[in-house]
Order: sequence, then structure tokens, then C-alpha cells
Amino acid sequence: MKLHYVPLLQLEREIQGLPRNYVRFRHYLRTIFTSDGKGLELPSLLAMNPMGKDHVTALLDGLLTLDADRVAARAVSEASSRLRDQPGDVQVALVIVDDLMGGWTNRYADEFTFRFRCGGPTGRLPRWLQHFWVTAVLWSSEPPSEQAVREAILTAVYRMAYVAQHGLARTLRDMLAQEGNVMVRAGCSGPVLDADDIAYTREVLIPYLDADDMRTAIECLFGDAAARTLGFTPRGLSPWAGLALALHDAKASARRRTLAPSGGLS
Repeated sequence: MKLHYVPLLQLEREIQGLPRNYVRFRHYLRTIFTSDGKGLELPSLLAMNPMGKDHVTALLDGLLTLDADRVAARAVSEASSRLRDQPGDVQVALVIVDDLMGGWTNRYADEFTFRFRCGGPTGRLPRWLQHFWVTAVLWSSEPPSEQAVREAILTAVYRMAYVAQHGLARTLRDMLAQEGNVMVRAGCSGPVLDADDIAYTREVLIPYLDADDMRTAIECLFGDAAARTLGFTPRGLSPWAGLALALHDAKASARRRTLAPSGGLS
């Protein structure tokens, strides 16, 4: 698979630097669309809030200071090497999604879409796209760091590769398997729960493993705090409970595979 990192942070910062009025919005539209207005030049920028406030500017400045595009490009190069046996030609971009003060953005609904509703680089592109794009997301509610950049890039890329091989996750069971695989490959350190909470979460999720609706998935994967923001049903789960379980189980599975050849486990 050929992965090409497209640095957009400076472009996002330039848009942020304009007055927060229609002048900015018009410049944003000219930036994302092709010159004839019939296609998308930079589709990943659809995820950003073109009218973001000062907190987005501060986050972009922080990312530019730590040279986040360099960190992201290295991560893309690493992933490209690991995925060299898979087909595809993909543009990868890093974009801030404004979940802090973006009036139309719900973190968990958007995150569900990024994780489970984006396909792989297969089939014909729609006529308004020239390339297949993967959008790696940083959230405006979280501080900038090299680790956050790296995990954003690697999870987005490995998720795309996983979906290309296995198809879109349909049930909660599929979603847990996908995200566990993706987070382990990306070297994610969290989310993490203690042993008792892992056992409790597993027990709560068992009846819903074959559920295929967005509401149940958000309640189980993201926990009660997320469910309440959308008027969903709290199920007594910690923040990111289902994702923590997915990562825990994927790590345990990886350890078993590592030990099996030496006779430690079978």
C-alpha cells in the first residue's frame, strides 16, 4: 500500500488566522474544493470547524511548535512499510475536529463515524474525488502531544487497512475486534481500566455483542458519560469502557500468540 502524507496543519492555521466571518468561510470553501467547484481537492478538511474560536488557534500553534507534521509523516512512513503487501494508494491527512466549542459536533457521534463508517480503498472513487483519503483526527478538547499525533495517524491508517480486509464492522462484536486490532497495531497505551472494571464491562457487554445499532454501540464502547450527551441509556459503564476492554483483550491475544511458539501457551 502506498501512503502519502499531506500536511494540512499550516493550512488550517492560515484559515484560523482570518477574521471569523464570511471572509474566512469563503476562503475555506475555496480551499477544499477544486477550482471548477465540481470536486473536493482536500476532503479531509470537511472534518474541521471553519469558524473555530481561539482555542483551535492555540491548539494549532502548539502542534506546529512540536512539528506535528514531521511526527505524522514519520508515522505514515512506518505504516506504509508495514502495509506494503496490501494494495491501495492513499492520501493521509491530520485534522483538528472541534468537539469543544463546535456547535454541531458531538464527540461521540463523530468518533463513531470515524471509527466505523469509513471504508477502505477499494472500488471506484466517486466522481468528486481524485484520490482516496484517510483523515486522522485530533480533538480540540485534548492537549497537543507527539504521542497523540502518532496514535491518531496510526489508528486511522491501520483501521482503513483492517476495513479493506474485513469490511465494515456491523455488530458490537465486530467493532470490538476491529478496534482492539487497530489499537494494538498502533501501540496505543489506552484507554485502560482496572481488572475489576474490565470484568464488569465484559459482563455488561455480553448481551449486546450481536447488536448492530449505533445507539447500543456508543453506549457500550464509549460509556455512560458519552451516552448522556446524546440522550442514550447509561449502562453503568466507565468512560471508554468498551474500547478499554477491546484493547485489553487484543493485548492478551497478542501475548498468547507470542508465547505459543515457545511452548508457553497454546
